[in-house]
Amino acid sequence: MLVFTSNLLKPCRPLSLFHDFTSKMLMSQSTSIPKKQERVRDHGFDNYMEIEKKTRKVLKFQSLILSQPSQTLPTSRFDSLARRLGLGFKENEAAAYLLKFPHVFEIYEHPVLRILFCRLTRKALLQIDKEKEALIAQLPDAVTRLRKLLMMSNTGRLRLEHVRIARKEFGLPDDFEFSVILKYPEFFRLFDARETRNKYIEIVERDPKLAVCAIERVREREYRQKGLDAEDIRFSFIVNFPPGFKIGKYYRIAVWKWQRVPYWSPYEDVSGYDLRSLEAQKRMEKRAVSTIHELLSLTVEKKISLERIAHFRMAMNLPKKLKDFLLQHQGIFYVSTRGNYGKLHTVFLREAYRKGELIEPNDLYLARRKLGELVLLSSRKAKVEKDLVSYRRDREVDDILCVRPDYMENDFEDFRAEDEIEHNEKGKDGLDSDLVSDNIDENEVMDEKEDIV
Repeated sequence: MLVFTSNLLKPCRPLSLFHDFTSKMLMSQSTSIPKKQERVRDHGFDNYMEIEKKTRKVLKFQSLILSQPSQTLPTSRFDSLARRLGLGFKENEAAAYLLKFPHVFEIYEHPVLRILFCRLTRKALLQIDKEKEALIAQLPDAVTRLRKLLMMSNTGRLRLEHVRIARKEFGLPDDFEFSVILKYPEFFRLFDARETRNKYIEIVERDPKLAVCAIERVREREYRQKGLDAEDIRFSFIVNFPPGFKIGKYYRIAVWKWQRVPYWSPYEDVSGYDLRSLEAQKRMEKRAVSTIHELLSLTVEKKISLERIAHFRMAMNLPKKLKDFLLQHQGIFYVSTRGNYGKLHTVFLREAYRKGELIEPNDLYLARRKLGELVLLSSRKAKVEKDLVSYRRDREVDDILCVRPDYMENDFEDFRAEDEIEHNEKGKDGLDSDLVSDNIDENEVMDEKEDIV
């Protein structure tokens, strides 16, 4: 259950004067959360990343097929292309990998070349179209997210390449440089830096209405719905520790005190403040937590890789050792090492998920999850579906053959014409990959007619 730690983390009342004295000493010493924390795994998020690991490989193969003019590719070329992309396949393993996902990839024999080719199934193509539609529909929200992202920067600008790398997480299209930045000159400015020779995106004007963090809206909702004390939740975050996380007495006290430490907003300019004092360092530390929290709130799936957060470290005053910093706050964030053999670190916003699913899903998130559902569908189910289709076609053939012989002799040509028209229409609609061919051999039909007579 996601709750604020206003009442949960209050220290117990001491029982004697000696305990009162020692408790005050310990509370005065534990002014911050301990730096080193043991990492506790949350299998809900790790299982999510295991599914995404499969989906990531499927997406790369999918992009290879769609990049071809005919949107087909010989299976023999997948091995060399997979080694070039660094997918970790051995010889002749890439083509066999495609057979594990019959709902996404279709292997067929080329009618002229007589070699095996691969193309996307109709279900996969429909999923791609739905994701494109959802991406276009949420484009105004993506513009707002990019404006808020630039407002969190110290100088109001970010490198174009850093935003391009994280464009999928923020719901930006591949051509966002033209479809977003250049399309809205009243919001964004694109320029080249002379000293670094890099392109930068700059916010034209800061909008005070957008300078509201997601955690502030959550605090207001909790205050209105649950009637919590305003002073208790004024600077607090939602804390939800992973299962098995050991919360000691002094750690509980440290978190309780940390929740009440004031801090500056990620959208506030701190360049004019003196940051040398201990109190200012505490505020900046908590401001970094709020900045990463807001950064995750701006993403479509409320998650982003640690390496992509590091791209914004200098522009947003984030600490150097980001992983250790996030492990200090395991009740707010979760760092998963699954998904790429421990080489990829994905940061989740814990309060946005429940049982491995987004609490408030959006259309783009749901469209992307559809591909994961196709990946998880077993090949046995695909075979059952083809068998059912074949069975229905056989029943239709049996119904045709059971008609009276004289009726069959008069109208057999009409049935053949209608069947050919229906078959041609299905071929034009691209349904040949899902349906079994229903052509009837003329000799078999005549033999059956003689048996009926």
